Amino acid sequence: MRGFFAILFACLVGISAPARAQQPVDVQLVLAIDSSSSVNMDEFYLQLEGYAAAFKHPDLLKAIQSGPQRAIAVCLFEWSGPNQKEVNFPWRVLSDEASVAAFADELAVAPRLVIGGETAIGDAIDFGGKLFEVSPGTGGRRVIDISGDGVSNRGREVSTARDDAVFAGITINGVAILNEEPQLDVYYKAFVVGGNGAFALAAHDYADFQDVIVKKLVREVTTIASAPSPISR
Repeated sequence: MRGFFAILFACLVGISAPARAQQPVDVQLVLAIDSSSSVNMDEFYLQLEGYAAAFKHPDLLKAIQSGPQRAIAVCLFEWSGPNQKEVNFPWRVLSDEASVAAFADELAVAPRLVIGGETAIGDAIDFGGKLFEVSPGTGGRRVIDISGDGVSNRGREVSTARDDAVFAGITINGVAILNEEPQLDVYYKAFVVGGNGAFALAAHDYADFQDVIVKKLVREVTTIASAPSPISR
C-alpha cells in the first residue's frame, strides 16, 4: 500500500511540475571561442571585446528584429583540449534593444574560464551540439559558430564530429583567425564548417576580429540558406 501511494505521489508531482518554458526564435546560436594555449590573454579578450562590440552594433539588432519571430537564442562557451570546455554565458533569448545591450555588457567584463591546452575542434563541436538540448528557444535554425587560430591537434576527428552534427540538422560556421596560420580558412572550409548554408570567414588577426564578427552574426541571423555551400570572405 505504501508503494502504491509513493507511485501516486510521483505521478502527481510529475503532472504538476511546470515544463521548461520555451520561446519561438529564428536562430539558436552557440558561440564557441578558442581558449587554447595559442591564445594569450590579450587575444582572448580581443575575441570577447569583438563579440561585445558586435552585439552593440545597430545592424545586429535590426537583423534580430527582421525575422518572423524577432528573437534569437544564444549561448557562449570556451573550448580548448578534449576535456576543456566551459560555458561562459548560458542560454538567453535576445529580442529587443535592452536584452541585446545587456548581453553585450556582460561580454565586455567576462572572465576567462579556460586557460591553455590543446586544440580539439571536434570535441568542441560535440559539446556545442549537446547544448541545444537545454536551449530556451524553439524552432529556427541551429548553428554552432567556431572561432579559432589553429588546426585541431587533439581529440575527435573534426570532419566526423562535423558530419554527425550536420546529420542532426545543425549548421557549423567558422571564423578562422589567420595570425598564426595564414591558410587556416582553407582548413576551416574543408574540415570544420558544414550544413545548410555553412560558411567560413577569415580574420587576418585579432584586431580584425571585431569587424568580421559583426558581418558573421548579421549573416547568421538573417540568412535562411537552402544548400550546403562553404564560402570564405
